[in-house]
Amino acid sequence: MATKSSSFYARIDPDIKLQAENILSGLGISTSCAIDIFFRQIVLHKGLPFEVKFPYEKPIIVSSLTPEELNTEIQKGYEDILAGRTKMIDEAITDMQKDFQL
Repeated sequence: MATKSSSFYARIDPDIKLQAENILSGLGISTSCAIDIFFRQIVLHKGLPFEVKFPYEKPIIVSSLTPEELNTEIQKGYEDILAGRTKMIDEAITDMQKDFQL
């Protein structure tokens, strides 16, 4: 195995860094080890080892749905309610605002 002798400097949002370090610590992985793993995955995949996209589906345009598609979407919503996968409106708005803060 090659000796690790290269280093780099990166500017990272302090809050994101702290959150990531806390997660890595819980996994028993150092930041340096995580960066090494990430770089190795970049080499193996010949690019980023994950998709870079928003973590949600494209919003549904109700007027473009067929009656069958609309019924399917309504059924999904009903099943979410029955399964308790709901949020109060204030919480949903707060979560959406967090998703768009960079």
